[in-house]
Amino acid sequence: MLDRFRGSPTGFSASAVVLTLREEDDRRVSLRRVAPWLLVVATVMLGVVATTLDLLTAASTEAAWMTFAGPVVVSMSTAVGFVLATRRGENPIGWLLLANGLSLAFVAVVANYALYGLVEEPGSLPAASFAALFDSASFPLLFAPLVAIAFVFPDGRLPSPRWRPMARIAVASLTVVLVVQLVQPGELEEPFDVADFPLAQLPAAVFFPIFTVASLLMVASLFAGALALRARLRQATGIERQQVKLVVLSGALIPFAIVAGWAESLITGNADTAAGLTLMLAVTAIPLAIGVAVMRYRLYEVDRLVNRTLVYATLTVLLAATYAAVSLLLGVALGGGSTVATAAATLAVALAFGTLRARVQRLVDRRFNRARYEGLRRVDSHLADLRAGRAMPEETGAVLAEALDDPSLELLYWLPGSDHHVDAHGRVVSLSSNGVRDLTPVMRGELRLGAVLHDPLLSTRPDVTESVINAAGLAIEIGRLRAEVRHRLAEVEESRARIVTAGYEERRRLERDLHDGAQQRLVSIGLAIRHVQSRLGAADNGNDVVATLDATVDEVFKAIEELRELARGVRPACLDDGLGPALRELATRSPLRTEVAATSERFAEQIEAAAYFVASEALTNSVKHARASRVLVSAERADDRLVLRVVDDGVGGAVASERSGLAGISDRVAALGGSVSVLSAPGEGTKVTAELPCGL
Repeated sequence: MLDRFRGSPTGFSASAVVLTLREEDDRRVSLRRVAPWLLVVATVMLGVVATTLDLLTAASTEAAWMTFAGPVVVSMSTAVGFVLATRRGENPIGWLLLANGLSLAFVAVVANYALYGLVEEPGSLPAASFAALFDSASFPLLFAPLVAIAFVFPDGRLPSPRWRPMARIAVASLTVVLVVQLVQPGELEEPFDVADFPLAQLPAAVFFPIFTVASLLMVASLFAGALALRARLRQATGIERQQVKLVVLSGALIPFAIVAGWAESLITGNADTAAGLTLMLAVTAIPLAIGVAVMRYRLYEVDRLVNRTLVYATLTVLLAATYAAVSLLLGVALGGGSTVATAAATLAVALAFGTLRARVQRLVDRRFNRARYEGLRRVDSHLADLRAGRAMPEETGAVLAEALDDPSLELLYWLPGSDHHVDAHGRVVSLSSNGVRDLTPVMRGELRLGAVLHDPLLSTRPDVTESVINAAGLAIEIGRLRAEVRHRLAEVEESRARIVTAGYEERRRLERDLHDGAQQRLVSIGLAIRHVQSRLGAADNGNDVVATLDATVDEVFKAIEELRELARGVRPACLDDGLGPALRELATRSPLRTEVAATSERFAEQIEAAAYFVASEALTNSVKHARASRVLVSAERADDRLVLRVVDDGVGGAVASERSGLAGISDRVAALGGSVSVLSAPGEGTKVTAELPCGL
């Protein structure tokens, strides 16, 4: 193309062509920016004219509220269309809504113009008869833009190329119906039958076949628009599915308006009020729903809106039927106009509301919201098992994961008076989702219970997620209390362990101080005395000083032995080589025949020390009280625990009283997260078993 311009006599260059194209694009952009304002201005002007003519026409047969209903409907469609056209200009839906508002305003002007020029002030307005004819033929304009939106919602394109023939048929049928009605045979409709027909008319033999076929195709196009939305809903996922759901819900108001008008006509013989109000609600709600859907504002509420609409619509019908049935039956039985019948009907509705609403909610969930129905049923089953003692509150997190079909779901409990969350076992866990999972807080009234970490997909279904979590509120509250107790107990155990560890470290310090300090000094003093003694002995063997020094040296070494025993009681030095050697050394000092079967594996210092003291205390009891002849000491690992056993063949009957040595070792072991058991039946010996956690 550029080469062709380069070789042309005009001498256009490539840059000139590019500049021209840019100017055309700028003009299009400018036109796109200005066009919505022009359409809004035109619609507002037509609306003002239509309202003015309506107020001036005393012969109008419409209800007073219709004077304001029309502008409301036009304003809603125009406002939403303006927002979409200015913010989503590439999507034709905004322009179609603007066209819908403009066409509604134009039809209102034409109708009021004809009414004023032919009925209110005959002959006062030119072409009033043509306006009356157009008013009778313009009904396709009332829904043509909405049908077009149904075909291209939500992205402005047809669901697939297969829908193009149907879209062309819809446009053609609407156009033909509009045109042929302008040349229909016969007279104008009331109240415009006083005027002459303004255009040439088709023969009836020509008009009716064309009008009938075109009308049938037009009706088929209406159903085709609904089928297009249905096809879009079936193949859509995620946000697009929520968009279509919202518009389908608003479109369902149209058949509701038809049913309301039919019911009113059966009761009063006139369908203007009910049908008019519900239809106004529909044509007001549809543009609003379209705008919310296209702008994607709070679409996660669509499922809840659909669910509640179905529930309360069904509930309204059932309660109305209940009221009418009770009123009719009691009215016939007690006589017409009885206040008793009215009161009884009202009472019946009030009593039936709660139970009926729960049943309707379950039926709607089961049919239209299966995920919510199954989730609530699973939670109800868990609550029943919990009350019967067949389930534990700690299983609630797994139940929620199953009910919401999210294996990654985690239920965390909040600790009052802190910013921490814990799991079902009372362990503090991080609440950070890291952008991988969403977080939903769990509340029960004003009480904060915890939080649920779950798949972000569940956030798009808040009605299901929140309903299931709220239904499990009682189980979550019980689980939180139990988790808090576990956490507090764990804190107490950790505190006790820290106290024991601190005491053990202090004893080690004392042992080192005794060994490296006082004991070494005494040894040095003893050696110095021996040195002095040797020198004195060389000088004078008969001196009494030598004997005195011998006695002093003996006292020093006795003090050294006492310090060694004291240090050994604080912490046995033999534990430096491990628990096994320490137990064997302990057995050598026992007056009873003691056998040791101990692992050579090393454990944490505080674990080895606790095991050693358990063995020492149990062995001491065997020596002092059991009258045993043989003792067996064993120490071995069992999974993540060190198991120490001391078994004797004594008289048995040992009891761990409050201040006994056995009670002391139980406290020491419990402080480290372990346990001690004493089996000592009379005449069967004593078996002391200590289990201490040692990790894997």
